[in-house]
Amino acid sequence: MKTFIIAIATMLATASSTAAFAKAVTSTIASVDAKGDSITLTDGKTLNLPENIEVETLKAGEKVTVTYSTKSGKSVVSSIQPAR
Repeated sequence: MKTFIIAIATMLATASSTAAFAKAVTSTIASVDAKGDSITLTDGKTLNLPENIEVETLKAGEKVTVTYSTKSGKSVVSSIQPAR
């Protein structure tokens, strides 16, 4: 029983330490890939857009604030707003 509890506690600690945390960045869009549903920022970071964000509404040269997290090795946008 004690071994089982230790194993469960270890799994929970590992799972919580690898959870994705949201990051926010303000940058300018360098390019928009409509086919790939992604944008590339001027710093070279490529971010994938989910279905609820329309790639057609974004333009290269637009300054934006993007909130994203990394899932399965891909950076996925959760929100994108024009920067002030």
